[in-house]
Amino acid sequence: MAKMKFLCDSERCIECNGCVTACKNANETEWGIQRRRVVTIDDGEPNETSISVACMHCTDAPCMAVCPTDCFYQTDDGIVLHDKDLCIGCGYCLFACPFGAPQFPSEGAFGERGKMDKCTFCAGGPEEDPAKQKAKYGANRIAEGKLPLCAEMCSTKALLAGDAQKVSDIFRERVVYRGHKDGAWSSVDEQKAAPGKQGPEALVPGQMDSQQMAALASELAVDASNIIAKA
Repeated sequence: MAKMKFLCDSERCIECNGCVTACKNANETEWGIQRRRVVTIDDGEPNETSISVACMHCTDAPCMAVCPTDCFYQTDDGIVLHDKDLCIGCGYCLFACPFGAPQFPSEGAFGERGKMDKCTFCAGGPEEDPAKQKAKYGANRIAEGKLPLCAEMCSTKALLAGDAQKVSDIFRERVVYRGHKDGAWSSVDEQKAAPGKQGPEALVPGQMDSQQMAALASELAVDASNIIAKA
């Protein structure tokens, strides 16, 4: 069974917020709920970096560990969903989540903010009735054989979603093309300027022969897989 994951390639993200708009349109979430957002680091600086953030559907999800009512559950393909009928709005999941994924429709003290809401990987929820499921949890595109709309609408394909192994393969190809070990998490210019670099990791693709490319791809396969596994 495939394990579904997100990955945002910060080298490609242009902070257009298309993913945020797509998520809103697909799930018709109420006012105050923003399942996906774009975070920009060093805004306005030459090294400005943006990344799209939502629930990462962790393999060992901390929200599941702290929820006192066990409203969270994980599907066979690794998607973390929750049952709003069991949620009491205590906010424990928000404090446990490193990505700030849990959202609440109202301000004020926990317990008065309403039922928690978060990204469902466009996989709906536990309601059997499609209309009720849509109203309570948003779109169930996974049941239709589709990927989350945020990833499908990403204009630069910075946001990847799907089978973790396939996402890893795509990311690994980009890493090799860029010709440096750190892939999406540092710039090609930084790698070129790094002193003391030797071997295939010091070269850009146009400077590498087929053996060097194969050696670099093999070396980076583990790195890319680890990034996906830790998401």
